[in-house]
Amino acid sequence: MKYLSGLLLFTLSTLAFQLTAKQNYALVIVANTQNEDISITRRDVRNLFMGGVIKHELHAVILPPENETRVVFNTKVVGLTESRIQSYWAQMRFSGRKKEPREMVNEEQLIEYLKMNEGSIAYLSAQSTIPSELTVLLTIE
Repeated sequence: MKYLSGLLLFTLSTLAFQLTAKQNYALVIVANTQNEDISITRRDVRNLFMGGVIKHELHAVILPPENETRVVFNTKVVGLTESRIQSYWAQMRFSGRKKEPREMVNEEQLIEYLKMNEGSIAYLSAQSTIPSELTVLLTIE
């Protein structure tokens, strides 16, 4: 019984630590755009990454599901779990209504793709080194 309560306490404290760490994880929304005056909101970002349209000609690029930055983005911006997002995209693919954003393997590949494709937009950890070719459109604390 003592072992079980100790294990439960350890598990809960670990989860609390992870939740706090994710809450303190800042993100930046970056794009390859000539227009550095683009004004974009958190809602615009959510709509764009969920297949909606916004007033700017931008196409979303994402990280793989196991990437911590993606998990934080989904939690803070989209407001859905990965499984709910996967279910949503399965419905959209089946119905042919929307196309899922292009997925890159890691942040390095994502940054290279952004640099080479004007109009592309993505989320990165705020600790990432942002190349001068990219424009930071929004910071999410």
